[in-house]
Amino acid sequence: MTCRNEVLNAMGRLERRHGKSVFPLAEIVKEVLSHTRQYEESTIRTHISAHMCAQAPVNNAVVTDDLDRVGRGLYKLRYGNPRRNL
Repeated sequence: MTCRNEVLNAMGRLERRHGKSVFPLAEIVKEVLSHTRQYEESTIRTHISAHMCAQAPVNNAVVTDDLDRVGRGLYKLRYGNPRRNL
């Protein structure tokens, strides 16, 4: 499974568990790491804040715009259901 998939799955789990859609970066990273140790914390953070964030500058070859940054260190799924993009 890719890091992107792990983040999307983690966001879905967090939404179901907490009944909200906005989460701090650290909580998303913690959720991913609670299910897999395949990726380093820094890799997960980079995916969330650079590769997957619609508001991030386009400095990378792969940008998916799956997440919206809604505040400092706060993210939500851009398209609702995380399974939609898998």
